[in-house]
Amino acid sequence: MTILHDFYREAAEHDNEKIEWIFVVSKPKIQAAENITVLRFPWIKKSWCHRLVFDYLVAPKLVKKYKVDKVLSLQNTIIPRIRCNQTVYVQQALPFVKYKYKWKENKLLWIYQNVIGRKIITSIKKSDQVIVQTKWMKDACVEKTHVNDMKITVVPPNMKEPNNAFFEPKNMSLPTFFYPAVELVYKNHSIIVEASKQLIRSTKDFKVVFTLNGNENPYISNLTQQAMAEKLPIEYVGTLSKEEVYKFYTQSILIFPSFIETFGLPLLEARLHNGIILAADCPFSREILGDYENAYFFNPFDVQELVLLMEQVLTGKILHMNRTNAIAKIDQKSIIDLLSK
Repeated sequence: MTILHDFYREAAEHDNEKIEWIFVVSKPKIQAAENITVLRFPWIKKSWCHRLVFDYLVAPKLVKKYKVDKVLSLQNTIIPRIRCNQTVYVQQALPFVKYKYKWKENKLLWIYQNVIGRKIITSIKKSDQVIVQTKWMKDACVEKTHVNDMKITVVPPNMKEPNNAFFEPKNMSLPTFFYPAVELVYKNHSIIVEASKQLIRSTKDFKVVFTLNGNENPYISNLTQQAMAEKLPIEYVGTLSKEEVYKFYTQSILIFPSFIETFGLPLLEARLHNGIILAADCPFSREILGDYENAYFFNPFDVQELVLLMEQVLTGKILHMNRTNAIAKIDQKSIIDLLSK
């Protein structure tokens, strides 16, 4: 959603009046403009069958109807059976990570890796151009598909440094650990719950905040029941606005245990707010955080490593470093400039 809205703003502000943009979306509400047409198809979200009908029947007809010259797909896959130039924006990491889900473990994620994943790989091979968010993702795509690496361009999300809103330890009335993430299993909320169970035995002087309601799916409901049974200091605040999330970055420690990401936007957001970050030790987090002095890494499958870092925060062994290299040096490219070539 962030990528969609960022690209929409880029298109709306683009000064080439000869370009006519057609945004084809499901439920997101974006406004039509002088050179922007918005086509909404909310029924796509009813089921996978509805999505397949759209992809294979409706979408090709739209390309023909509107005499489209170029297609940018933000959905990881190209439109089948059309002849115009296609660029695919790949932001689904599941087909490219080393961790493989088994059917019994998680049917949905198995399908994403083994069925939808094949469609994504085919789309990368057949597309004219590919856009990814990180270098590790580019390398993974090349390794998996054997396409020429010149075909793939790295375009990180367009992030601007926040104005006068930076983390200060004195702002924390109670040490707070913050994790803004949805309910997917690989987001790995469970390791934070397990770490909290161990920490509560030695101190009650901390709080954990999840941007969940606590009942999104059986996985999250089970974790919520465990937290209630153990009387863990975990707060469920639901979905937050971007401004509310940014405020948390200035008043809390970011924990990011997710081990499957193309980019991991909260890592960059917290870095730009100069916050302390406890992150899963993965290629994407190493790439985003780089030499950032307030970043600490742990094995996302080892609860003891996370417990140790949280204890070091609580006991003052991890100190907040002055704002020296918080601004990430990211080469910002424009998707529109790529499409215009």
